[in-house]
Amino acid sequence: MQLIVLPDKLAVCRMLPSEDVPLWVWQHKSLLSVTFTADELSVVCASGNVPHDVQCERNWRAMKVQGPLDFSLTGILAALAAPLASAGIAIFALSTYDTDYILVKEEMLQQAVTVLRQHGHLFEGVG
Repeated sequence: MQLIVLPDKLAVCRMLPSEDVPLWVWQHKSLLSVTFTADELSVVCASGNVPHDVQCERNWRAMKVQGPLDFSLTGILAALAAPLASAGIAIFALSTYDTDYILVKEEMLQQAVTVLRQHGHLFEGVG
């Protein structure tokens, strides 16, 4: 697969399902995901937007699978997640209508790129 590493540091935030999506979420829209369930409101957004009192994990970086991907394709996330899991690299996965994103902690990014390259994946714009 062809991937690209996105430049922004991201945060994965957890809020109560009774909360509205805060205005700070919308300030920078390079990669933004809002997911609501009966149990939580989860937001992935630029780390710099998140107030310090919000429960979150900061310093994630995203790798985007170049798309668009057809809905009939299978195993896209598995082909990325399995080698990373074998290398002990935790991920946070997101999917959109057109493609998939794998988030890894910033300190693991270069190792993740190396592992995925060893498994035949190609990266655009990464040395």
